[in-house]
Amino acid sequence: MRLPDELDTLREAAPAGFAARVLDRVGVPAHRYDCYVRADSPVGTLYVAHGRGAVTGAAATDWYADDRAFEDAYRARTRRSALSGIKPPPGLARALRGRDRTLRYEFGPLPEEQRAVLLATRAVPFGQLRPAAWLAREAGLPDLTPEAVVEAVRANPVPVLVPAHRLCTDDGLPADCGLPAAFEQRLRDWEGVDAERVERFVRAGARFLGSGTTRIFCYPTCAHARRITARHEVPFTSADEASAAGFRGCLSCRPAVV
Repeated sequence: MRLPDELDTLREAAPAGFAARVLDRVGVPAHRYDCYVRADSPVGTLYVAHGRGAVTGAAATDWYADDRAFEDAYRARTRRSALSGIKPPPGLARALRGRDRTLRYEFGPLPEEQRAVLLATRAVPFGQLRPAAWLAREAGLPDLTPEAVVEAVRANPVPVLVPAHRLCTDDGLPADCGLPAAFEQRLRDWEGVDAERVERFVRAGARFLGSGTTRIFCYPTCAHARRITARHEVPFTSADEASAAGFRGCLSCRPAVV
């Protein structure tokens, strides 16, 4: 039965955390459902879902028409309900600044290989990019194809927090990680990825950058590579070429031989 118009206008959305508090009051254990919060991040407001001691999902709020649409999408992916909550998981604020690696993640019904690749993206430092071969190696799956790595990255259910946006193509350009292009660009701009510098090395065919003083070579976005002055830059098209020239791989970015 439809409410009279004058009563219908009085309806309001329940406050955040209301449903979770009701379930707690009637004795429904928290492990039976997940919660989500709205969290401010440097790239906009996010939904962040969590439960059973792990972050279970994230998404920009403007990707959904409303909270119900996010809840429906979450249930379709995880087969679990997510209720609006008021308490974020411990460590979330620091993680949203891109500097925390202590949060636990539960990726839901993803294959084990894809989970391993997503966890490997957390080894890519803030503001840097790595190619598929590097992620496969870090995941302990050196024979995984680039296509499989890209598929895993695009299946990431926890964007921003799990930094799949740090994937690049073999030539060094930022890769399409399955998010809206403008959002991916905001993420990389926030992290300080210098797009013009990256494109300069790509145009020159330089997949690695050596230092003429230290005789060490890196990925161009490595923090050590960014400190090489222009007159000491030694570009290389491959790790083999760098090694043959007497350069050794950076211990920080650990260039992959591809």
